[in-house]
Amino acid sequence: MSVRVRFAPSPTGKLHVGNARTALVNWLFARAVKGTFILRFDDTDAQRSEARYADSIRDDLLWLGLSWNENEYHQSARLSLYAQAAEKLEKAGRLYPCYETVEELDLQRKVQLARHQPPVYNRAALRLSDADKQRLEAEGRKPHWRFRLEHRKVEWNDRIRGHAAIDAASLSDPVLIRADGVPLYTLSSVVDDVDLHVTHVIRGEDHVTNTVSQIQIFEALGAKAPEFAHLALLVGREGEGLSKRIGSLSLESLRDEGIEAMAVNSLLARLGSAKPIEPFRSLEALDAGFNLHDFGRAPARFDPAELRALSSAVLHRYEFSDVEHRLTALGLTGTTPEFWLAIRGNLERLTDARDWWSVTAGAIAPVIDDPGFATTAASLLPEEPWDESTWTMWTSAVRAATGRKGKELYMPLRRALTAREQGPELKALLPMIGRVRAAARLSGKEA
Repeated sequence: MSVRVRFAPSPTGKLHVGNARTALVNWLFARAVKGTFILRFDDTDAQRSEARYADSIRDDLLWLGLSWNENEYHQSARLSLYAQAAEKLEKAGRLYPCYETVEELDLQRKVQLARHQPPVYNRAALRLSDADKQRLEAEGRKPHWRFRLEHRKVEWNDRIRGHAAIDAASLSDPVLIRADGVPLYTLSSVVDDVDLHVTHVIRGEDHVTNTVSQIQIFEALGAKAPEFAHLALLVGREGEGLSKRIGSLSLESLRDEGIEAMAVNSLLARLGSAKPIEPFRSLEALDAGFNLHDFGRAPARFDPAELRALSSAVLHRYEFSDVEHRLTALGLTGTTPEFWLAIRGNLERLTDARDWWSVTAGAIAPVIDDPGFATTAASLLPEEPWDESTWTMWTSAVRAATGRKGKELYMPLRRALTAREQGPELKALLPMIGRVRAAARLSGKEA
């Protein structure tokens, strides 16, 4: 069977860098083995799930270049499958009703902790008689449903963590269905993975205990569990959790900041792995040699400053063909490969190209330090056509006429021609500025 993986976000908020890393690793893994990448929305929570978040998630994935291979799936449209699975589990004696309130369960945990006992559900509901259940329901209590774990060691070969073994006796029987009848992630995810023939589940290590329960659910439903791989979680630069900062690390906020999608991909695909972080122009280049075994178990440190630097480095590697359509979308019509090669090394964000387009093809207010010097320089401008040799030829003539050299020669010319003290090499910009515009700026006119 060919490899099939899934990214299954809940549309209850914006996609952040932690989610994106999971999606990217799944996508790269599937692509490396010519497998299938599935998008599934875990949206059984009707109160918190919103269409606008689903739309945002799609936009974010496509911004990263992570397209999916089949029509997307929605758990909210698959409730009958979960009901059938629940019925099967109940008949097998593995799903049982519980009537404790949230307050009662909280009190139970506090008592257990006070006695230095693990806060594991005590299975009191299994001791209820039919009469007890009828009485509780007559009182208005609606049951939630738990999966009865077999108290044995669950083992699997984790694609990242290696051999894993956890005793299910250390865990509470997980709730699979809420009191309002809504199936929870632990059940619906397993049912979907079976129905969609998912072969590998790649997710964060915060799901390790879920894996223990879900492997037993797969078995109870008579299905083979997929292979699992649990990625170490992202932490901040100093090792702090990202949860408090997650709003500022949404993909939407990064996109609005001007961060390059390939910078996000380049960083997240290598964080926590044995491979060095470097800027990649394309997902195809990034995918070469991708291997889950490169990831370690130590938390991966995410530094926004590193991402910003990487974003600039990605821009500096792009060829004109990579950005031509994006420059047009910024309103820069008529850009050329020569323009891009001249300016790309000076960009932090692609939108910075607007400034240099104004310098070469628009009107700017020149900065004249010494009108006399500028007038002399203007008088020595050669006739067109110009090329990259024009700058050297012209500045040599200005040097000979004025006796200036070094910074005293070049800085006034740069400030007059670009209104800036730094930027791309003028030997590349001057031919694009042109003789008419250059002469006007040297005379102090906005041009």
